[in-house]
Amino acid sequence: MSIIVRKLRLQRGWTQEDLARFAGLSVRSVQRVERGQQGSLETMKALAAVFETDLATLGNGGQEMSDTTIMPNDEKEALEYVARLKGFYTHLFMYVVFAVGFLGMFGLKWGFASPPVKLMLYAFAGWGLGLVFHALHAHEVIDFLSPKWERRMVERRLGRKLD
Repeated sequence: MSIIVRKLRLQRGWTQEDLARFAGLSVRSVQRVERGQQGSLETMKALAAVFETDLATLGNGGQEMSDTTIMPNDEKEALEYVARLKGFYTHLFMYVVFAVGFLGMFGLKWGFASPPVKLMLYAFAGWGLGLVFHALHAHEVIDFLSPKWERRMVERRLGRKLD
């Protein structure tokens, strides 16, 4: 994800839709850049103009920034943490909506002991287990496959700390 674009957007209190409107871009273009995909030169120029900064500050969508004066590590980690939490809460919301909707609708129609509803209960139990693991990852209880884990694995492979 492009931390610098997200940081600049959040500093101004803008949504992705606001940024897209101000920059004359599609929301999808803003989403792509914030997810770390390389934006076109025109996209990056539009973002730089809206943020009143130069193109070099945004760099490769902000992905390869090593200058901690622009983005201190603690800010970067905080933004990544909040992005993980946002993903988890979105997942949780979807789970609740679908579980209440499907189980409520079909449970009342066919009865909760009917085979189709029992099958749905098993499916939602499996989804719920996935949601528990998502929560543990988002709240940094487990860090398997997290950026910190990746860094440790790279450092282990190199036999030294990353610079």
